[in-house]
This record gives sequence, C-alpha cells and structure tokens, in this order.
Amino acid sequence: MTATDSLDAVAPTGPPDEGLVLDVRDLRMRYGSTDVLHGVDLTARRGEVVALLGPNGAGKTTTIEILEGFRLPSAGTVRVLGVDPARGDERWRARLGVVLQSWRDHGKWRVGELLAHLGDFYAPYATDRVRRPWPVDDLLATVGLTAHAGTRVARLSGGQRRRLDVAVGIVGRPELLFLDEPTVGFDPAARREFHELVHRLTDTDATTIVLTTHDLAEAEKLADRILILAGGRIVAEGSPDQLARRVASDAEVRWTRDGERYVHATADATGFLRDLLREHGDRVRELEVRRASLEDAYLALVHEEETGIRTGRAERVWQQQEEATR
Repeated sequence: MTATDSLDAVAPTGPPDEGLVLDVRDLRMRYGSTDVLHGVDLTARRGEVVALLGPNGAGKTTTIEILEGFRLPSAGTVRVLGVDPARGDERWRARLGVVLQSWRDHGKWRVGELLAHLGDFYAPYATDRVRRPWPVDDLLATVGLTAHAGTRVARLSGGQRRRLDVAVGIVGRPELLFLDEPTVGFDPAARREFHELVHRLTDTDATTIVLTTHDLAEAEKLADRILILAGGRIVAEGSPDQLARRVASDAEVRWTRDGERYVHATADATGFLRDLLREHGDRVRELEVRRASLEDAYLALVHEEETGIRTGRAERVWQQQEEATR
C-alpha cells in the first residue's frame, strides 16, 4: 500500500469543518528502518497560533514538510485547508505562506521590485474573501522596509533581510502561515513589531500560524496553544499556562521578614499570602510569587521522554495525557 492509499483508507467522512485549518491524525513517518514520527495528532483552527516545540531530532522539520506538501508520510491522515497536501494544486498552495530560517536568492533584485514580482504569482488566486497579493507599499510599511524599497537585497543588513523573509512569506495573504525561527537576527524593537504583526494577521485576517522555534519566551508570548514534540510523539499540548501548571501546581512564595529570608511552596498562593500578611503585615518585605514557567515544563517533559522515566515533575502531564486517550 502506498502512502497515498493509506491516507485515503482512513480519510474522515462527513461534512468538513470550515474552521479547521489543520487536521492530522495518526501521522507516521519512517526512513528505512527508523521511525521518525509515531502517531502524531494535531489540529489548528482559523486565526489560531500553534507553536510546535521540541529538541533537535524530535521530528519537527519532518512534520512541517509533510504539512507543506514537500514530503509524503508513511501513514496517517493529513488535511491542510481541507486538502491532502500530497495532492494540493497551485490554487491550494497559494493559500499557504512559508517563512524559512534563511533564504539567500535574488540578491540583485531591489526589495520593492522583488515583492511586486512575487506578488504577481498570487493575483490569479484572489477571491472575494481574500484579495491577493498584498499591495507592495502596504506590505513594506507592515514589515518596516519602506525606506529600503529601492535597496538591492544583497545590501540589506541581517535584520532587514529577515524582515524581507517575512514579507516574502506573507505577500500572498496566506490563510495558513508557517514560521520557522522567524525573529532570528531581530533586535528587541523589531521583535516587538513582528509580534504585533502576528497579532494583526490572526486578529484581522484570521490567519492560522504554525510556529516552530527554540525561543520559548517567544512561543509563550505568541502561541494560543503549544505542542511539545519529543521522540516523534506529541508528549504534551495546551496553553503555556496550562503546561506550566500541569508540571508544578504549587507556587513558590519568597519573602523576607526582619532580615530573614523565607521560601514556601503552596497550592493556594492567594490564601497563603492573605494569611501571611494578616499575621505579619508590613514586616513582610521583598515578596515574590513564582510559578513554573513554560521553560520548566518543556525541560521536564523532554527530559522524561528522552530518558523514559515518567516520574517527578512531569508526572501530572503523563497522567492527564494517558487519561485523555482512554
């Protein structure tokens, strides 16, 4: 049985959910005798930002390449914008945008001319709902390159080149945008502007965004939902706050009193603080409440997947994942 036959054999029946942009079920990939993906399930809806996190070698690149239609899976069902990527035509591909980690072609083109040229390829695929392409002047302003419209691509700085990468990825007003380490090379101001652009795309254009990054702080700021991929499996899924709370439900409270430092772990930080302040009042100084972060959750989950020891800080997540599949 071929990969395409396998997909058809398990294709879902019933009317399509128009709000469901990604629908992946039991995705598997094998290279020779090596299994890279082991039954990956994931979904994404219109206007949602989904971050796919995981260590190198976890299967992120393979998963994204399958979703983009550049690689055939070994088994499973994959629907992207309602279409099997292996059979996606040009009209389907015009609805996608991709921002790669690096892109070094067309160095002799001027920025504005390049975007206008690329945009022309999308014009035949405009619809009443989505006008394609994005007007060049508006696009340049959006990514902060208006002043460089006449600059040759080869003369752009690293940060400016990264802005151009983003512009190339969204020139066709994609309904689904893949972002691979999108803010590498950005200074803090450019990073903030990019985050605002992501919110604009999702809030105004209802663009669905799949983000792959090693920058956990960026994922925490941008993502509505995070999937952690380790060992070819989705080992946890949820909002940044949900994942952190699953790993460590207790908060850590730190304070000083009369020159002495105290640390206390509690499941009810609000109640503990109320009692603490009632008893000691203004004598409580340097008060700090800390919960587990997304980084704490990520490191705990990946460590336990890689070692196979499902105990300790990530045990709650494993229990919830297993209960959800029963």
